Amino acid sequence: MSRTAHAPTAQDFVPFATAAIDFHRALNLPAGPLVTSRTELDLLHGHLIAVYELLDAHALRTGSLVPVEGDCLSAARTRIWQAADHVHAAFHAAPRPDSGEVPDREACRAGLPEGAPEPTICRRHQTAARLVRRRSTPADLHGPFTGLIRH
Repeated sequence: MSRTAHAPTAQDFVPFATAAIDFHRALNLPAGPLVTSRTELDLLHGHLIAVYELLDAHALRTGSLVPVEGDCLSAARTRIWQAADHVHAAFHAAPRPDSGEVPDREACRAGLPEGAPEPTICRRHQTAARLVRRRSTPADLHGPFTGLIRH
């Protein structure tokens, strides 16, 4: 009997990503610092952007074949972007790594209180934002409900 190799599918890798997140939370949060570090926020942002891109690919492929499912995936994609946008904002509001100083709320509203942006998270966020602008309208991003219901 010969063995045939199968091509890896999403089902082969997504459970490992989920398990890694769960493992990370269980190990690091109970004994970790009370305030989330910028490094942690950067890593979480990277994860959310990867999930956004995966949902984007699924929404595009599925939407033309099964519109209702495509609408649901598009809504999920929008919600993930909103989560990534909030994590990006939390990154800039987090304590500064050199001094531990926490920017006050007014400084955060005025822009980037720490000066030049961190290259990794900000570059990733801006790259993803270009894709978001092509796929979403401002109403999609700011409305209380992001999905269409087709009957």
